[in-house]
Amino acid sequence: MRIRKNDNVIVISGNDKGKTGKVLKVFPKENRVIVEGINLRKRHTKPNQKNPQGGILEKEAPINASNVMLLDPKTGEKTRIGSKIILDEKTGKKKIARVSRVSGEML
Repeated sequence: MRIRKNDNVIVISGNDKGKTGKVLKVFPKENRVIVEGINLRKRHTKPNQKNPQGGILEKEAPINASNVMLLDPKTGEKTRIGSKIILDEKTGKKKIARVSRVSGEML
């Protein structure tokens, strides 16, 4: 899975198509992500210590990772993700970096 926490993504299919948000949580085994403000579900709660009033709370639900695409940090449009091998100057080890296919910018 190439999408990680704190990435900015755009929804490409479903009810929230076209909306953007930040990835809050990633579930790689289920291939799902939770995006801020996307796929909101209502939950009816009784009054409790944390919420003494009770009522209806809105919470983000997971969506399939195939329904989101990463936003390019330079241009702000949706992009695919590539990888690039970079040599670290300090340690001399090779590292794999994520790269935007649209602008070539590192993510």
